[in-house]
Amino acid sequence: MDSRQLRYFAAIYDYGSLSTAAEHLRVAVSALSHHLANLEAELGARLFLRKPRGLKATAAGEQLYLHARAILKAMAAAERDLRAGGGEVSGEVSIGMAFSAVKAIGVELARTVLADYPKLRLSVTESLSGATLLQLLASEVDLALVYNPPADGRLKTRPVLEERMVCVGMRQIIGDSAAPITFDELLELPLILLRQGLSARAILDDAGLLKKLEARAKLQMNSVHAIGGSLLAGLGCVVGTRLFMSEYIASGALHVRPIVAPELSRTLHLCEMADRPATYALETIRDLVLRLIAEAVTSGRWEATLAGGHPLRAQ
Repeated sequence: MDSRQLRYFAAIYDYGSLSTAAEHLRVAVSALSHHLANLEAELGARLFLRKPRGLKATAAGEQLYLHARAILKAMAAAERDLRAGGGEVSGEVSIGMAFSAVKAIGVELARTVLADYPKLRLSVTESLSGATLLQLLASEVDLALVYNPPADGRLKTRPVLEERMVCVGMRQIIGDSAAPITFDELLELPLILLRQGLSARAILDDAGLLKKLEARAKLQMNSVHAIGGSLLAGLGCVVGTRLFMSEYIASGALHVRPIVAPELSRTLHLCEMADRPATYALETIRDLVLRLIAEAVTSGRWEATLAGGHPLRAQ
């Protein structure tokens, strides 16, 4: 198997047609078909099924495509790095970010890249932690800011900050007092939980306490906007952070109370694939993200504690 075979295979997968892929690659259909047949023979697996309207990948084809996309992306990045040498940072970097991270540093990240790295193309994807992690594992993003990622040998993770969770809702739901609310008292309220999919522990660190919240939750949603609307409609309250609904808290539309006995927290991690070599562009964005997070925390814009209580530095 060589890079040309992988490139041809990926094109066939993307276009779902030998003729369309051949036109895009500017090669003969017969040549493309020959390379596909050789690849299937070499792997001992059928990669596509012929359908009336083109080709559909088999399970083996789907698996190969995940690897091919990551390999081709790494090869392109390596070529850019070698051509650039020690010159101006260029290339493409994609980062998946949890809602809170986008809210805290998203705009400043984009502004800094545009101003300081004009040849660097940045892609930012906002999603819940579980979806962001899946995007990283599927090579759709290069870096991911994820809360409490599961242990996975494929991942290289580092904790960057810890947030204390609070109860957010209308005063008539959670009470008018600013005094802390105990965890047992919290369980008696109409709870709305943010569903996180693969990374369920993204809500908080303690899996045992999370199960208790899940058992008592009246609603579970995977939409930040739906939760915001439900809170304003007085349908319940949520375990979140001050940053999560900061505008509504500041306006007085929503109230917030600390949670005690015990206190609840969650940890944000910066994740990347362990087997994927870093590029100049990736290292630049990684360092920038860590710096912006540290600035957001120390300035008070992000109510959290930096990992280890010390400024973040690239490793």
